[in-house]
Formats: sequence, structure tokens, C-alpha cells
Amino acid sequence: MPIHLLPEEVASQIAAGEVVERPASVVKELIENALDAHARQIVVRVENAGRRAIEVADDGDGIPQSELALAVMRHATSKLQTAEDLFRIATLGFRGEALASIASVSHFSLVSRPAHQSVAARIRVDGGKIGTVEVVGAPVGTLVRVEDLFFNVPARLKFLKRDQTERQQIDALVTRYALAYPQVRFQLFHDGTPIFQTTGNGNRREVLAQLYDVEISRQMLEVEYEDEMVSVSGFTSPVGLTRSNRKEITFFVNGRWVQDTALSTALLQAYHTLLMVGRYPMAILFINLHPEEVDVNVHPTKAEVRFRNPDRVFSAVSRAVRRSLMISNPVPSVVPPSVWQRPLSTPQIDPAWEMSRQAQNLWTTSEQTGETTVSPTPENLPQATQSPLPSGVLPLLRLVGQVAMAYLVAEGPDGLYLIDQHAAHERVLFERFIQKKGEGIPAQALLEPALVHLSPSQARLLEDEVDTLNRLGFHIEPFGPSTFRVSAIPALLSGADPVQAVRAVVEDFEEDETPLQSEVEARLIARICKRTAVKAGQVLSPEEQRALLRDLEACQSPRTCPHGRPTMIHLSADLLERQFGRKGAR
Repeated sequence: MPIHLLPEEVASQIAAGEVVERPASVVKELIENALDAHARQIVVRVENAGRRAIEVADDGDGIPQSELALAVMRHATSKLQTAEDLFRIATLGFRGEALASIASVSHFSLVSRPAHQSVAARIRVDGGKIGTVEVVGAPVGTLVRVEDLFFNVPARLKFLKRDQTERQQIDALVTRYALAYPQVRFQLFHDGTPIFQTTGNGNRREVLAQLYDVEISRQMLEVEYEDEMVSVSGFTSPVGLTRSNRKEITFFVNGRWVQDTALSTALLQAYHTLLMVGRYPMAILFINLHPEEVDVNVHPTKAEVRFRNPDRVFSAVSRAVRRSLMISNPVPSVVPPSVWQRPLSTPQIDPAWEMSRQAQNLWTTSEQTGETTVSPTPENLPQATQSPLPSGVLPLLRLVGQVAMAYLVAEGPDGLYLIDQHAAHERVLFERFIQKKGEGIPAQALLEPALVHLSPSQARLLEDEVDTLNRLGFHIEPFGPSTFRVSAIPALLSGADPVQAVRAVVEDFEEDETPLQSEVEARLIARICKRTAVKAGQVLSPEEQRALLRDLEACQSPRTCPHGRPTMIHLSADLLERQFGRKGAR
């Protein structure tokens, strides 16, 4: 094929593929244009998850009638004059590609009126074909309507996710920009239903309360830091408020939402040694620095940035968050040495102590069976091994006690068992749910109905699963925007917090739930059991410990929790005898 210039229509669609990935991309570009136009109110209306229509209206500066046709052309912008301006960008948009790209893959209309004009003007673009400018009546500001997105690019339309996913993407985008610009009043509607709105009074914590709930908003820690180059502000969660993934970590750089792995690493470094493995904080941080210190022209959708002095920025983020954590959670005082340690003043080393020291082990767990084996370090010591843990039901166990408020110690006919109380209780609750599911899970009415307030994206997740939850013994019904009323919970969860049980459906999505993806009810039950099971750090009475052991013994799969994590470690009597030198190598 000879070299040739692409038709303008094809070139526009190629450019649109870089800028407009999904309906949320359209919403993002239009919101950023409205913010650049100094809007004080932004209204987003979405129909059929953005497939049918997306409409964004603002009360910003507007576009003069004489410039309306130019505004929908590629590389037309009012924000750049020279190439040098690329290195000191102070606006969210600057390339002049967004409107042209959106208009090339949709039926597009733009109505705008500056304050100095008595009437507004409208222009239509159908699949990149620009129409004529018309005079219409409209208030000051701009209204952009995008209909039938990707109507002329069926391949792109086919790769859109299900409506629920696309709505969640839009919800997350609007709520984050509402947090970044609390002085702007945001309103979001899906198919005519109000989903989210803010007052625009400039109070970020008030927006937090609408996004999550009042309790989470109250717990979030304020972050404030500034030096001669960079300032960091926003909110971060205390160590007791975490998630199982990084979805609730958000960064804005000079008012622009960015996704930067290095910034996330800097944030997590501030929590070093404070969080359990696999847990992540909630945070929304706003980083401001001189425009010349950051390059925003490094990604087609402007989702990434490059810092001139990255170490300085990352250090500022980590230092700012760590300082907030230390103020709310002071470093504990040094505790005296444990009474179990060998006294340092002992004049001679006990031979038995020396033998124990030399026989220190490397604990390894078999990925297939969850087995624990011990490998002595010196080669001349006897190889301590144990036979695999027998499959099937557990033997009868005799309770010894609780260790570290997290593990039960029990004796069986074949050795010692260390049991994770949280994982074990998860398994017990899960099998009870599964057993009762076929018979009909009895519900227990609450004395006072509980209200659960969720973010818009979480509310949509819960809406999808309400019928399933009601079959599992819950009684849940919508009770206003992003709010649900819980009037009953399964009797199996008697005494549990109904709000936490419902939140488990939409929070802390497990990374290892793949085996349950085809079983919606089992997946939901596993999440609920994880949230309502006893936790590490919870002291159990001897009666509660014995009851948990008996219940675990009765389970069909007592070795693992519903997510696949082992519930116990087995140390055989033979292994113990070898470790204490009572038996040699065979």
C-alpha cells in the first residue's frame, strides 16, 4: 500500500480513541472544561450509562458565538500560545482535542452564552461533520450534549463494560472532582434520578460525609504540609480504617486527577509497620507546586504527570501523611524486655539453650496442603519433618488456650494445632449460611431499622445485589439517594452490626474470590462472614473458645476459610519430639 494521508474522518477517530475511552472519559473532559471556565455549578446528566446520552451544563464563562465553530475543531484552544507554554500549564485542558474527539464519535451539540451576549448560540456536529451555528435562548454558561456515543465506531462500542461498571466509573469521577473543588456545586443524575450533589460551600469534610458517611468523614485525618516548593493537603485514614485494595487512594496534582504508582508508594511508606499485610488506607491528597515543576503532557488522557524533582514530591507526601498519623496515633513507649528472654547476666550458656538456638527453624507452608514443615539450618542436625495433615474432618481437639488474642492452641491425638480464630469463625459462619440457604435462612427483625449511607458507586453495587441479600435473610430497601434501610438481618448473624454486614457487600472486595465468581450468593456470603467473624485482638472466653473449636470440628472443610486462607497450623507430636532432641534421624 503506498503512503498516503489519512482522511480527516479517520484521523479524528484515531485521535478520539486516545482521548475518549469510555463514557467516563467524556464526562471528565467536559467537567475539566467547565472548571477551566470558572464554573460555580456543574450538572451532569447521564442516560443509559452514557451510551444514549451525556449532558454537562455549567454556569461558566461561555464561548462567544464567533468562536463556536472554531471550538469544535482539532487543536483549537484558548489556553496555549507557544510551545514554551506547555511547561507552565495552569489549566486542566490545553491541547484543544477533547471537543473535536468527542464530536467525531457521537451526535454532538454545544450551546453556549457568555455574560456579554444577550442570546446563546448552538452548533451541532454529527460524527465529525460540523453544522452551522444557530441562535437560541439559554442562560449564561455552556451546555454540551453527547448522544449515541461510538455510534460510528462499533468496535469501540462493543468493548464497553456492562452498564453497572460504566456508571460506577462516572460516579467515581464526579465524586472525586467534587472533593477536589468543594467550592463548586456538583449535581449528578442517572436516567433522571439524582445520585449525588454538593452544596458548593467549600467544606471538603462535608463532601466526604456525602461521599462515604458522617462516621468515616469524622475519622479521616487532615493532612497539611508545605515547604518552599510543594504543598500537600487533604485527608487520610487512621490505621484502623482500611480497605483491601487501593481504589480509595486518590491524588490531585495542581487540581488534576492523576494516577501515579510512585505517589501511592510514598503514601504507603508513611504507613510502614502500621498496617497489616494486604490492607491499604483511604486517602485523597492534593499536591500543589509551581506549574514549571510538573509536566502534564506525558499521557494521552493526561492521567499521568512527570515531576522535575520527584524525590522531593514523594518525600513531601510521605512526610505529610506520617506526621498526621503520628499526631493521632503517637509512637508507643518502649516496653521492657519480655520475661521469657534468657537473662543476660547468666555466666555460662546452658547446653540445652545452645542446642535450641542452633535448631532454629525456617517455617515453610506447602501451597498445596497448607502443611507446615520445619527445616533445621545446620546440615548435621536431624531433618525434622512430619507427615501431611490428614484430609477430611478434624479429630477431637482439647483446648489449651488463646495466644496473642488471635490464635487458639489446641491438642489433638496427633499433635498440636494453632488455629486462627478469625479464619476459623469465617469458615463456621460460611458453612452455616450455605447449609441454611436451601432451607430458607430465617431473618431476625431489628428493634430499630439501621440506615446505611454509601457512595454513589457503592450504592449501585448494592442495588444489583439487594434481591440476593433479601433471599439470604436481609430485609433491605432503598431509602433516599445512596441510602438503604435495613430492617432485618439473618438470624445467624444475631448480635452483629447490621451496617457493617451490609457494607461488607460493597467494601473490601477480596482479591482471591475467583473460585466464587460464578456463585453470586456464595461470594456475598463469604464477604459478609469475613466482616462479621470475630477479629484478631478480640479476647474470647474459655466457653467461646471451646464452642469455636466444636463448630470448626463439625465443618466439612475446616482447613481453610472461604477465601482459601488456612485456618490452622498443625505440629505433629513426632515433629515436636525431634525438635526437642528426643528422636534422631531415621
